[in-house]
Amino acid sequence: MDLRKLKTLIDLVSDSNVSELEITEAEGTVRIVKSAPAPVAMVTQMAAPVAVAAPVAAAPAAAPAPVVEAAPAGHTVKSPMVGTFYRSSSPGAKSFAEVGQQVKEGDTICIIEAMKILNEIEADKSGTITKILAENGQAVEYGAPLFIIE
Repeated sequence: MDLRKLKTLIDLVSDSNVSELEITEAEGTVRIVKSAPAPVAMVTQMAAPVAVAAPVAAAPAAAPAPVVEAAPAGHTVKSPMVGTFYRSSSPGAKSFAEVGQQVKEGDTICIIEAMKILNEIEADKSGTITKILAENGQAVEYGAPLFIIE
């Protein structure tokens, strides 16, 4: 793909509401992802070795790497969906689960709101809750750790 075509695609993404664009041609695949200030262009795969010109758009400076903690002992209950984590059914209500509380498999331990639907999340193992890893009202991703049960 020539640089003029790539520049046109980058301008198209930056001037539109599109946040990501991927195009596959015989020469390879180009994926353009719009970040906050400017789009980022990445060539993910090339069919044949080709001389590569300077990058069209530079990636924004990366944030410092987070400190990696050792994985906590015990069973991790992970989020089965993307949504907002809630420890109780309403703001003033008692939390479903607290640190030190015994839970049985199938007990409701939190709620994740996704698309205006409140989904009760159940413990997938019996034991004692030793750590709550998500904050009330926090957005969680699929597979994000929520609780540690021992």
